[in-house]
Amino acid sequence: MNIGAGKLRLGVNIDHVATVRNARGSSYPDPVRAALLAQTAGADGITAHLREDRRHIRDADITALMATLTVPLNFECAATEEMQSIALRHRPHAVCLVPEKREERTTEGGLDVASDIERLTDFITPLREAGCRVSMFIGHDPRQIEASARIGAAVVELHTGHYCDLHHEDRFAERDAELAALRDGARLAHSLGLEVHAGHGLTYDTVGPIAALPEVMELNIGHFLIGEAIFRGLGPALTEMRRVMDSARADAKPAR
Repeated sequence: MNIGAGKLRLGVNIDHVATVRNARGSSYPDPVRAALLAQTAGADGITAHLREDRRHIRDADITALMATLTVPLNFECAATEEMQSIALRHRPHAVCLVPEKREERTTEGGLDVASDIERLTDFITPLREAGCRVSMFIGHDPRQIEASARIGAAVVELHTGHYCDLHHEDRFAERDAELAALRDGARLAHSLGLEVHAGHGLTYDTVGPIAALPEVMELNIGHFLIGEAIFRGLGPALTEMRRVMDSARADAKPAR
């Protein structure tokens, strides 16, 4: 099967526009406005993580995004009854399940699907029946990939944070080993019929090798783009990310 021939999609995470808004308790900057700007600039989708503590995205943001976006919304959340209820009420295009701890600054790793198969199978069934594409945000561990296929997920999003950290710490041998493991994970996931996405911590400097993985169909990038928007503007920041990832994809050899 020839893969990697289609356009690599870019999902833009707007969480940290809401982080800035909430720091002052104001109504601005509006994450929905950022989502619409990203959409105009060519984003293929918008990601928003509604956390249990509502530290950035709020319930009203999800309502407004569902009402205004013309590109798909990827609703990130923990696998809790509250979040399941919210997802079923809005029925976004995709629901991405992520691990969540109150004390973490950002998502620190992948979801442990393999240790929670029965509960997660039951959890995602009504979401699938409601028409949502269910994604598991996981590491490249084959056990987690295989478990994600077993419970009926449509998508896995591979956590690229450790790869990015190793790159920025100049630990290049370890970075290359992590990239190889991500490559193997993407191949395994694809062979099991899962659509492969990737994200977390990606920058202009690190996105190329991930974009070049032919099994990866979508990248989700947020924090870096929002930070870069301070200097370039959101549209130009997104355009440059698109250029870098598309160039890497074009230079990659398609797999069969």
